[in-house]
Amino acid sequence: MITHTAQTAFSLAPTLTTARLTLRMPRMDDFGHRAAFYASDRAVHEGGPFSREAAWRIFASEVGQWPLFGYGPFSVDDRETGDYLGEVGIYQPEGYPEPELGWFVTEATEGRGIAAEAARAVMHWARQSFGWDHIDNYIGPANTRSIALALRLGGRRVDAPGVDPDDVVIRHDLRGLE
Repeated sequence: MITHTAQTAFSLAPTLTTARLTLRMPRMDDFGHRAAFYASDRAVHEGGPFSREAAWRIFASEVGQWPLFGYGPFSVDDRETGDYLGEVGIYQPEGYPEPELGWFVTEATEGRGIAAEAARAVMHWARQSFGWDHIDNYIGPANTRSIALALRLGGRRVDAPGVDPDDVVIRHDLRGLE
C-alpha cells in the first residue's frame, strides 16, 4: 500500500524530457484540450461526456494534486514544435485505492507512441522520486486501447481492487527502473 507523507515532495511538477517530449506542469491554456476531450465521445471511458463546467472540476482537482501529494498530471508537449499532445501522470482522487498511472492524448496524437513514451518517463520519475515498487492502471474492461497500452508498457493484470468493481487492474513493477 502506498501512503502519503506529511510533506509534499514538490509544490509544482518538475520538467521531464524524452527524445520527443517535454512533460511539464499543466497551465490554464491546457484546459481547452481537456474540455474538448471531456465533451467528446472519447470520454466515455472516463464516465463522460461531461460539460465544460464538470471538465473544469476534474482538471482543477487533478492539477491540485501537485501541492497536496507531490504528484499529478504532466502536460505533454512536442519538444520540436511545442504543440500540446496530451496529459500523462499520476492520479489519486478520493476513492482510488492507490496512485494510478493514467493518460490522455489528443485525437491527432493517437497511434504515435506518445502516451507510451510519456508513461515510461513518469514511471522512472515515480521510482526515483518516491521509491515506489509498483504503480497500477485502473481501466474499464471496454477500454481495450488503454489495456493494450498498459500491457505493452510491461504491466501485468493483477487481482487487486480498482476504482470500479469491474476495473482491469494492471500493475507495473518499477523496481528495475533506476
